[in-house]
Amino acid sequence: MWKWRLPVLLAGVGVAAGVAFTPLAQAAVKAGDHVALPEVRLFDGRVLPDGYFEDKPVIVEFWASWCPFCARQNPYIQKLWLLAKEQGLEVLTISIDRVEADAVNYMAKHHYTFPAAMESDALRAVFGKRKVVPEIFVIRADGRVAEVIPGEMFEEDVLDLINYAPSGKP
Repeated sequence: MWKWRLPVLLAGVGVAAGVAFTPLAQAAVKAGDHVALPEVRLFDGRVLPDGYFEDKPVIVEFWASWCPFCARQNPYIQKLWLLAKEQGLEVLTISIDRVEADAVNYMAKHHYTFPAAMESDALRAVFGKRKVVPEIFVIRADGRVAEVIPGEMFEEDVLDLINYAPSGKP
């Protein structure tokens, strides 16, 4: 009787120990959280060092080349970028594509000039794993998340994000 119970008991203890020592998944970033962006290598070859976004408001958008909602929203991100760079608001877009060439080709095909990079382990450590795209994080100059906006936005709502520029209202 004990011959079969002992292995079952040991297996159960092993599973419990494995669960107890498994690192918890990164919790989703929410409004009010403080974030610090890591070093980011953009598709154009520029490297934005750790601390580059410190003391700057930034709009971070996660997207994918295969995402139809991103395809509708990214033209608005391009318009926002053209406004933002004149007003001190940073824009950073992060592709979750598995193949970098897919994202780079998508950017070139649509003539997008907004700053774009691939998702990295360092970015995933800050923002967690994506459950929806597009997704926008609005980060104030003090590093606090002002808004987390999952899903596609209307043009006027994307363009209203310019209000987070240093001369803006929020």
